[in-house]
Amino acid sequence: MLEYALPLQAGGEFLYWAIVFFVLAIIAAAVGARGVAGISMEIARIFVLVFIVLAIVALLL
Repeated sequence: MLEYALPLQAGGEFLYWAIVFFVLAIIAAAVGARGVAGISMEIARIFVLVFIVLAIVALLL
């Protein structure tokens, strides 16, 4: 089964999850859940940074 596994894309997955957590943070902020909004924004920020680093590494290779 492992031979059919797709390799992790250089950044597409991270960018997707960053957008998901950003939208979650916007919704949480709109309904007043500041703790959830803050945590979601922090996770989204980390995913965007990972995406940028992986994109730069992919461009250099």
